[in-house]
Amino acid sequence: MIDRIPSAQTYATLLASIKERIQNAQVRVALAVNHELVLLYCGIGKEILARQEGEGWGKNIIRRLAKDLAAQFPEMKGLSPRNLGYMEAFAEAWPDDSILQQLVAKLPWGHNVRLLDFVKNPEERVWYAEQAIQHGWSRNILVLQISSSTFSTV
Repeated sequence: MIDRIPSAQTYATLLASIKERIQNAQVRVALAVNHELVLLYCGIGKEILARQEGEGWGKNIIRRLAKDLAAQFPEMKGLSPRNLGYMEAFAEAWPDDSILQQLVAKLPWGHNVRLLDFVKNPEERVWYAEQAIQHGWSRNILVLQISSSTFSTV
């Protein structure tokens, strides 16, 4: 077998093809991880809500959970008292599992947090989530759209 050197154009085409495949795989992995993370956070939030409602636990449980979870999973980010509070609020804001699966689990956690912070009306929240997915809004663009009251102009 002769070891031929490919032309610059042939090599560039091969390299571009492989780079595109790698980048596409990286995006698919990131989306899958995000989906699972959002579902995990919602599940944690639902469990906290259920314990607070069913057993009368107060808000102090969140600080205690955050401390114990951080000790158990020191390398994991996202287990702060503030984020656990967001998990609880998220579970309360999205009680419908079908909307959760089909819509908000497709958004990064930071987008979901901004929706919780800035949009109190559930119908509006769904609309902004749909628009963010459809148009690929960054978190900053989402906040800009909310602060511009884009929903009310539709």
